[in-house]
Amino acid sequence: MPHNSAQVRPATHVDVQAIQKLLNHYASMGDLLPRTRDDILKNLEHFRVIEQQGDIIACGSLENFTDELAEIRSLMVRTDIKGSGLGREIVQHLIEMAQARQVKRLMALTYVPIFFHKLGFKTVNKEIFPEKIWGICVNCYKFKNCDEIAVLMEL
Repeated sequence: MPHNSAQVRPATHVDVQAIQKLLNHYASMGDLLPRTRDDILKNLEHFRVIEQQGDIIACGSLENFTDELAEIRSLMVRTDIKGSGLGREIVQHLIEMAQARQVKRLMALTYVPIFFHKLGFKTVNKEIFPEKIWGICVNCYKFKNCDEIAVLMEL
């Protein structure tokens, strides 16, 4: 699928099961944290998806910590179409959302920092995000041995 035909849209209740299936596939490989159906529902307004022939093939969410800081979370593209530009489409959309919300800093924790570097993010020390560490990371099973890399874009 050429990425220029990708339509990013807000997620709806109908998408929750498909989003969870996509995220849990990657969570089972240790590439991201699993998210419960309730967590996805609670944060549904923050999710954006790309659908192709009735299937959710990519998703991502933009979640604010403060008026100044937001995070790109749950960014996933279906395995068989990775590298097709869909992740970039979602991130570009989330950056525009962050700008519209007048967020000053946009961060992500990732295993693929080069992907974010190509979009203008820089690698930073994750300790500069106490909102993230003590709000979400502290509950993670990887908290003591986190191997994700923090990236930041100043908006």
